[in-house]
Parts: sequence; C-alpha cells; structure tokens
Amino acid sequence: MSQLFSPLTIRGSTLRNRIALSPMCTYSSEDGFASDWHLVHLGTRASGGCGIVMCEATAVHPDGRISPQDLGIWKDEHIPGLRRVTDFIRSQGAASAIQLAHAGRKAGTYRPWSEVRGFIPIEDGGWERIGPSPIPFRDGAPTPVEMTQQDLSDFIEDFVAAIRRSDEAGFDVVEIHSAHGYLLHQFLSPISNHRSDAYGGDFKGCTRLHHELVEAVRHAWPETKPLFIRISATDWVDGGWTIEESIELAKSLKSLGVDLMDCSSGGSTPDAQIPVGPGYQVPFAERISREAGILSGAVGMITEPKQAEEIVSSGQADLVFLGRELLRNPYWAHIAAQELGARPNWPNQYAWSVG
Repeated sequence: MSQLFSPLTIRGSTLRNRIALSPMCTYSSEDGFASDWHLVHLGTRASGGCGIVMCEATAVHPDGRISPQDLGIWKDEHIPGLRRVTDFIRSQGAASAIQLAHAGRKAGTYRPWSEVRGFIPIEDGGWERIGPSPIPFRDGAPTPVEMTQQDLSDFIEDFVAAIRRSDEAGFDVVEIHSAHGYLLHQFLSPISNHRSDAYGGDFKGCTRLHHELVEAVRHAWPETKPLFIRISATDWVDGGWTIEESIELAKSLKSLGVDLMDCSSGGSTPDAQIPVGPGYQVPFAERISREAGILSGAVGMITEPKQAEEIVSSGQADLVFLGRELLRNPYWAHIAAQELGARPNWPNQYAWSVG
C-alpha cells in the first residue's frame, strides 16, 4: 500500500493523503480580498487530489504584506471571500489551510512581474517597515523601525484576530509563517536580530516572541484544529540560524501546541549559497521529526511520485509540500496515485471518463 496515499489524522482532522499544496504567493488581491482567481487556483488543486490545500502567505496587517497585491485577513470583511474558497475545497474532499504572515523588513515590494522591481518607496505607495532591529535586508533596502514592546503586543493581537477570522472563514489548519526572512524569522536569525532586550541576545531571547505568539494563538484556535509552523531550518550562512537551533525550537513549540513543523530554509540574506537540488531540504524535516519528536513536512524540489513516496514511507517526513510542480500539473496527485498503485480520487465530473 502506498504510504503517500495513506490517511493522516492530526487532532480532529483526517487528511486523505500526505500531499499538500505549498503556500505560494500569487499577488492577485485588491486590498487583501480573495477573488475568483483564488477560488479557481486553490479549488483546482483540491479537485486535483491534494490532501491539504494551503492559501498563500496571508497578511495579518496591511503593513505586513510582501506586496500591495497580497492576500489579507486583517479585517472581518475578508472572511466571506475566504469562506467561499474553503467551502469549495471541503466539497472536493481536501482540508483547507491558511498561512498567516507578516513580512517585517521585507514588506512592500513590487510584485514579480511588475516593470519595476524591488522595494516600493513610500512616496509611490510603500509604507514604513518594522523589524526586530534597524537592519535593512540588503544594501539600498529600507531600514526597518525597531519594534517596541507595544509593537510586539500589537503584532500578537493582530495574529490572534487573524486566527479567529480564519476559524470563521472555515479553515481546517492554520500555519504560522516563520521562514524565508520574514518577520518571525527575523527575530530568530542573528543576521537580523541585534536586540539587547528580552527579545534578543541568546536562544531564549530570540525565540521568546515565538513562544508568546504560539501560546496566544493556540488559546484562540480551536483545540480540535491543527496548528503548523513553517520555519527556515537554516540560514545557510555562517553565524546565522542553524538546524540545531531549529530542533530545539521545535521541541519547545510542540509543548505549546504546535502539531507540525513545515521545514523550508533560507531567505534571511540575499548572499546565502543554497545547494538547491531534488529534495535538498528533506534532511531538515527528517532531523526535526526524529530529534524533536514532532510531525514534519518536507518541501523543496519534490517533483516525482516515487520520490514523494520514499520520503513518507521511509519516515523522513509525514507530509510532502509541493509548490511549482502543482502549478505545472494541478492533477499531480491523481497521476501519482495511478503510478503508485493507489486509487485516484478524481471528482465525479472527471472520474466517469478518466478514472
């Protein structure tokens, strides 16, 4: 029997398989609202057979958007559009997930296909960026304003409000975005966190915001619903965040109610030398799962059904997150099921013809 297509129960949710659509920004919102684009984009991957369909990085505050076109959940008016998406995902047998995010010092950029690239000046519609320390992401980037205690409290309140809206919108899973050099990752990494107060310095200080946030989020999020967190398991640079620190972080977050570590890497500096290749981040998921005793998800150039099957069946990870491969082929899960001897879950509208 294929382990990739075996169910996985996490709290009150049972996933039909171990395939997840990775959260990928599509930069297609106006004022944070979900549109027909999001319904079709995410709904297609649900009818395509994924076990989890995860929305892209969704901003908990308008100033936390990577671009002005990011999806948002900072106000109640965003709920109905998202509910339309989750209702359809559920009708196709998949679990709906949302990744909640704040970009911190990397906020306010032009979307990738704009004629202009880089950070948007304030006079052209950008906004003031915040971060743990006043250190820009790269030369020429905006210098973020160092967050005060009030800023930190407001950030947690924004996240808790977004969590409650996520529940009202019908999401089954919430993922906290603490990867790729965005705000929460900025607090973890010595590259971006030079604070001397209780939120910097040693491991305890740099992880304090995570502990406070997860505690608040877990209290607001229903006990029956899973909570994931995506981390960059390493910065890939000397003196940066390490896999050993990620393991220790996973242990502490598990005790606070995090159910799965979604293991990515990099993003804290533009200078990192990352050895990209098939499954290059899978060893991080394996180590975190084994050494922290927590469920893990593997992501990064997972493209072939047999490759995904080996990751799950060997115990390297409990879920595989696919990104660009599911953009190329939204029906990858059905094709993989056929290749691995499992039963595809084609929707009835297709099954009579191709199933």
